[in-house]
Amino acid sequence: MRTSLVRLASTSASLPLTVTQASQQIVPPIPLYRRLLRAHRSLPDEMRFMGDAYIKSEFRLTRSTDNPLHIIGFLSQWKAYLDQLDVAKSKAEGKEIDWRGSKLDMEAFERMSNEQVGQLYELMHATKGLWKR
Repeated sequence: MRTSLVRLASTSASLPLTVTQASQQIVPPIPLYRRLLRAHRSLPDEMRFMGDAYIKSEFRLTRSTDNPLHIIGFLSQWKAYLDQLDVAKSKAEGKEIDWRGSKLDMEAFERMSNEQVGQLYELMHATKGLWKR
Protein backbone atom coordinates (compact mmCIF):
# COMPACT_ATOMS: atom_id res chain seq x y z
CA MET A 1 0.00 0.00 0.00
CA ARG A 2 2.80 2.39 0.85
CA THR A 3 4.55 2.12 -2.51
CA SER A 4 1.36 2.93 -4.37
CA LEU A 5 0.90 6.12 -2.31
CA VAL A 6 4.49 7.16 -2.97
CA ARG A 7 4.05 6.49 -6.69
CA LEU A 8 0.78 8.43 -6.70
CA ALA A 9 2.39 11.37 -4.93
CA SER A 10 5.33 11.40 -7.32
CA THR A 11 3.03 11.70 -10.34
CA SER A 12 1.35 14.85 -9.06
CA ALA A 13 2.64 18.21 -10.23
CA SER A 14 5.36 19.82 -8.16
CA LEU A 15 4.49 23.09 -6.46
CA PRO A 16 4.91 26.02 -6.73
CA LEU A 17 3.97 26.51 -10.35
CA THR A 18 5.71 29.11 -12.46
CA VAL A 19 3.58 31.83 -14.04
CA THR A 20 3.70 30.10 -17.43
CA GLN A 21 2.65 26.76 -15.97
CA ALA A 22 -0.15 28.37 -13.96
CA SER A 23 -1.52 30.20 -17.00
CA GLN A 24 -1.63 26.95 -18.94
CA GLN A 25 -3.86 25.33 -16.35
CA ILE A 26 -7.47 24.96 -17.39
CA VAL A 27 -9.88 27.02 -15.34
CA PRO A 28 -13.28 25.49 -14.52
CA PRO A 29 -16.13 26.88 -16.65
CA ILE A 30 -17.99 29.03 -14.09
CA PRO A 31 -14.93 30.82 -12.64
CA LEU A 32 -13.62 31.32 -16.19
CA TYR A 33 -16.99 32.78 -17.25
CA ARG A 34 -16.95 35.19 -14.31
CA ARG A 35 -13.34 36.22 -14.91
CA LEU A 36 -14.08 36.90 -18.60
CA LEU A 37 -17.03 39.14 -17.76
CA ARG A 38 -14.93 40.98 -15.17
CA ALA A 39 -12.11 41.46 -17.68
CA HIS A 40 -14.56 43.01 -20.13
CA ARG A 41 -15.30 45.82 -17.67
CA SER A 42 -12.20 47.68 -18.85
CA LEU A 43 -13.17 47.52 -22.55
CA PRO A 44 -14.97 50.36 -24.34
CA ASP A 45 -18.76 50.15 -23.86
CA GLU A 46 -19.56 48.95 -27.38
CA MET A 47 -16.95 46.19 -27.24
CA ARG A 48 -17.96 45.22 -23.71
CA PHE A 49 -21.64 44.74 -24.52
CA MET A 50 -20.92 42.79 -27.69
CA GLY A 51 -18.24 40.70 -25.97
CA ASP A 52 -20.43 39.94 -22.96
CA ALA A 53 -23.29 38.84 -25.19
CA TYR A 54 -20.92 36.64 -27.21
CA ILE A 55 -19.43 35.01 -24.11
CA LYS A 56 -22.86 34.34 -22.64
CA SER A 57 -24.17 32.76 -25.84
CA GLU A 58 -21.06 30.61 -26.36
CA PHE A 59 -21.09 29.29 -22.80
CA ARG A 60 -24.84 28.57 -23.07
CA LEU A 61 -24.39 26.71 -26.37
CA THR A 62 -21.61 24.51 -25.03
CA ARG A 63 -23.27 23.77 -21.69
CA SER A 64 -24.57 20.41 -22.91
CA THR A 65 -21.33 19.30 -24.63
CA ASP A 66 -20.15 15.87 -23.53
CA ASN A 67 -17.00 15.43 -25.64
CA PRO A 68 -13.96 16.00 -23.37
CA LEU A 69 -11.79 17.16 -26.29
CA HIS A 70 -14.30 19.86 -27.20
CA ILE A 71 -14.56 20.95 -23.58
CA ILE A 72 -10.78 21.16 -23.13
CA GLY A 73 -10.37 23.05 -26.41
CA PHE A 74 -13.20 25.43 -25.53
CA LEU A 75 -11.85 26.21 -22.05
CA SER A 76 -8.24 26.52 -23.18
CA GLN A 77 -9.12 28.95 -25.98
CA TRP A 78 -11.20 31.12 -23.65
CA LYS A 79 -8.34 31.03 -21.11
CA ALA A 80 -5.92 32.18 -23.83
CA TYR A 81 -8.30 35.04 -24.65
CA LEU A 82 -8.46 35.96 -20.96
CA ASP A 83 -4.66 35.99 -20.80
CA GLN A 84 -4.56 38.35 -23.80
CA LEU A 85 -7.04 40.66 -22.08
CA ASP A 86 -4.95 40.61 -18.90
CA VAL A 87 -1.80 41.56 -20.82
CA ALA A 88 -3.64 44.38 -22.62
CA LYS A 89 -5.08 45.57 -19.30
CA SER A 90 -1.66 45.69 -17.67
CA LYS A 91 -0.34 47.74 -20.61
CA ALA A 92 -3.26 50.19 -20.34
CA GLU A 93 -2.34 50.95 -16.70
CA GLY A 94 -5.81 51.72 -15.38
CA LYS A 95 -7.08 53.42 -18.54
CA GLU A 96 -9.66 52.00 -20.92
CA ILE A 97 -8.18 49.20 -23.03
CA ASP A 98 -7.74 49.97 -26.70
CA TRP A 99 -7.50 46.29 -27.59
CA ARG A 100 -7.62 45.44 -31.28
CA GLY A 101 -7.06 41.68 -31.11
CA SER A 102 -4.60 39.72 -33.18
CA LYS A 103 -4.38 37.97 -36.52
CA LEU A 104 -5.83 34.49 -36.81
CA ASP A 105 -3.28 31.74 -37.26
CA MET A 106 -3.64 30.13 -40.70
CA GLU A 107 -3.40 26.61 -39.23
CA ALA A 108 -6.26 27.35 -36.84
CA PHE A 109 -8.31 28.76 -39.71
CA GLU A 110 -7.77 25.64 -41.82
CA ARG A 111 -8.92 23.40 -38.96
CA MET A 112 -12.22 25.25 -38.63
CA SER A 113 -15.45 23.69 -39.84
CA ASN A 114 -17.66 25.49 -42.38
CA GLU A 115 -20.02 26.47 -39.56
CA GLN A 116 -17.16 28.03 -37.58
CA VAL A 117 -15.95 29.96 -40.63
CA GLY A 118 -19.51 31.24 -41.11
CA GLN A 119 -19.65 32.37 -37.47
CA LEU A 120 -16.31 34.10 -37.85
CA TYR A 121 -17.56 35.88 -40.97
CA GLU A 122 -20.69 37.06 -39.13
CA LEU A 123 -18.56 38.26 -36.22
CA MET A 124 -16.31 40.18 -38.61
CA HIS A 125 -19.29 42.02 -40.07
CA ALA A 126 -20.80 42.70 -36.65
CA THR A 127 -17.56 44.27 -35.42
CA LYS A 128 -16.65 46.30 -38.52
CA GLY A 129 -18.44 49.41 -37.25
CA LEU A 130 -16.57 49.32 -33.94
CA TRP A 131 -13.16 49.82 -35.55
CA LYS A 132 -14.14 53.06 -37.30
CA ARG A 133 -13.27 55.84 -34.87
